[in-house]
Amino acid sequence: MGFFATPNLYAAEASAANQHAIFGGGCFWCVEHAFKDMDGVLNVVSGYGGGHTDNPTYNDVASRTTGHAELVNITFDPAKVSYEKLVRFFLTDAHDPTQLNRQGPDVGDEYRSIILYTSAAQKNTAESVIAELTKAKYFPKPIVTQVVPLEKFYMAEEHHQDYFDKYKEQTGREHPNALYDEKRLKERAVKSREYNSKREKQDLSHLDDMQIKVTQHGGTEPAFRNKYWNHKEEGIYVDVVTGEALFSSKDKYDSGTGWPSFTKPIEKQNVDFSTDNKFGMSRTEVKSSGGSHLGHVFPDGPKDKGGERFCINSAALTFIPVDKMKEKGYTEYLYLFEDNNKEKAKN
Repeated sequence: MGFFATPNLYAAEASAANQHAIFGGGCFWCVEHAFKDMDGVLNVVSGYGGGHTDNPTYNDVASRTTGHAELVNITFDPAKVSYEKLVRFFLTDAHDPTQLNRQGPDVGDEYRSIILYTSAAQKNTAESVIAELTKAKYFPKPIVTQVVPLEKFYMAEEHHQDYFDKYKEQTGREHPNALYDEKRLKERAVKSREYNSKREKQDLSHLDDMQIKVTQHGGTEPAFRNKYWNHKEEGIYVDVVTGEALFSSKDKYDSGTGWPSFTKPIEKQNVDFSTDNKFGMSRTEVKSSGGSHLGHVFPDGPKDKGGERFCINSAALTFIPVDKMKEKGYTEYLYLFEDNNKEKAKN
């Protein structure tokens, strides 16, 4: 697998930990604009791929003789946004995955819906999300998105990069996809929010009284008398209600407070913040994106780690040890513990 791009367009890719997501769904400048301002996305490049010729140009692809599709190559920081979230947004918000070889008024196989994966983990994630949306009958028609391995990505010509930002005034629109159907775009955005909210609401029957008190009613468990305050095993802590990944043992430390303390969440978009004025204090409450109360964040954490202390209730968490993460469906977060594996290999 390979990437073809000029260095200047990849200046944002400073860390080897950054990853790529490659999608195609209609005109590439529409998809590019949809992703470029997402938290955790470092860069979006328009280009071509999935065909059988080398170094295609825009005119070559438009001739429909190369087999290439118009694509976007998204460089993202997996510590801030997961590949699963990018795939989900691509399918439910960025384009219509039920349209075969077209997107709105753009017709041809170069506009096909396609996900090009760079690893087995990406393949599994893409297929899993498609299967979930299909089972839920999210769309009235079948999803036709192709999921294929990436061979090569060819960067498009310079004038196709950041196209919408360059020519927005000429379009007369606030968003490129509004060129297709503004009413339909708004309806899909509402449906996406409602579906994801419903998806995260699960049966609470498996929770005990303390877990209900904490996650559903904003309660606090006793200090030093909770499950994870002094827990030192390597792994991740997930939302006890939804299973959403929240914190890593790599970021856990002993704050002396008697509650689990972390310097940061695994992914910022997996937690929400709000002001909590209860008990005559003004604090910042931390909830999971699924709505579970987790605890609070304070500005007295380790300065060399950003200065924040996420003080979290054990009752809001479930711990997944490293050796169980793949089995439990958290393969995408194993990169957090790659240093551990290297050390074991040395020994």
